[in-house]
Order: sequence, then C-alpha cells, then structure tokens
Amino acid sequence: MKLVSVKSAFFAGALAWALLASGCSFNRAWNAAGKTSAPANDIQGRWDGVWLSEVNDHTGKLRCLVTKQAEGKYHARYHAQYRKIFSFGYTVTLEGKQTGGSFVFSGDADLGWYAGGIYHYEGHANNNYFFSTYRSQYDHGTFQMSRLE
Repeated sequence: MKLVSVKSAFFAGALAWALLASGCSFNRAWNAAGKTSAPANDIQGRWDGVWLSEVNDHTGKLRCLVTKQAEGKYHARYHAQYRKIFSFGYTVTLEGKQTGGSFVFSGDADLGWYAGGIYHYEGHANNNYFFSTYRSQYDHGTFQMSRLE
C-alpha cells in the first residue's frame, strides 16, 4: 500500500514540475516576443484573450505566441488558465492561406487522453483579431484574442 502512495506522490510531483516548467518557458518566450514589433500583415506575435467551452461554460484567460514556420504554416503556442489556479500549455501547427485581409487556418493537436485527446481548430486572424473554434471528443468552444504590441 505504501508503494502506491509513493508512486502517486512521485507522479503528482512530476506533473506539477512539468506544468510549472512549461509555464516558465512560455513566460520567457512571451516576454522576449514583447521586445520586438509584430510584422505588418502577418499573424506572428503575441495574442491575449479568453477561451470559452460551449459544453460546460468553463472559461479562462488565454495567451498565444504565433511564429511563422513556412509559407502558410504557423506554430501557435497557447497558454490557457482556468480559475486563476490551473494552467496548461501546448502548441498547434496552423495551416492556411491569406483570404481577403485575413489568414484562414485549421490545425490539429493531440493533447493526450487526460486532456480530451485530439483537438481540431478552425479560424481566422487579421492584424488585430484572432478567432478560432476548437472541437474534441468531449468539448468544443472558442478562442477570442486581440494582438498585443
């Protein structure tokens, strides 16, 4: 019985350390990105806003760092909060194209079984506004963010 509690404590500690480390890494990248201007007519840069689940009305703060990888491909590095205590970070590759002044995109990310599995994203962004829907097996909702300079 004691072995189970030691394993549980180890797992909980490892998980807490991983979440803390990913948050610190995101904050360093976030602060560094704030020292440069976002390119004009591109979605790269810092975004700040909220996420909202349409299944259970959970909501929280959302930040995102977008970096260009290749023509039509971007990495969106999200950092979400829930109830000001819990946070979670992950990266999604968004692929799309410029259409009428907006970048229209979609992408998928496997967040693991503990977070709901595979999430699919679809949305659009321009110089100032980022909107995306998300959908997984158990949840769906929206991301709404504005660009930070």
